[in-house]
Amino acid sequence: MIEAAIRGQPPDQRRAARQAQSLALIDDFEFWLRATLLRLSRKSDTTAAIMYSLNLWPALKRYCDDGCIEIDNSAAERSLRGVAIGRRNYLFAGADSGGERAAAVYSLIGTAKLNGIDPEAWLRHVLTHIANHPVNQVHDFLPWDFTSTMAITR
Repeated sequence: MIEAAIRGQPPDQRRAARQAQSLALIDDFEFWLRATLLRLSRKSDTTAAIMYSLNLWPALKRYCDDGCIEIDNSAAERSLRGVAIGRRNYLFAGADSGGERAAAVYSLIGTAKLNGIDPEAWLRHVLTHIANHPVNQVHDFLPWDFTSTMAITR
């Protein structure tokens, strides 16, 4: 809940909120882990898991000291999901030229996403209008020049 409330805020505000709210929770959790550790067998799997966590504790607490650091890597994993899904499909590019074309299309889609444009709407617009467009003005179709008003509804 704490991270959801500060998501998208400037780093100094995120750091302040983490220092005020999250740090106390993390310290309490560390105290609980250490207390639990005293009641467990040294050879249990739970003990091994707690020891692993405590050995990495400074890394866990690091996000509280820096508002630029995310608490998890979900955003990075989401951005790489397409690579993982497409990995098997890349084997079927057919030839080097097919792979080069696929790379060009993935680059265009990635550029559209980076510019906050819906890649499907942008591609639909381009494919619908490019045949009647002057070849020397193809730059008009670049993703950063696209606006949602250009999108054709289905």
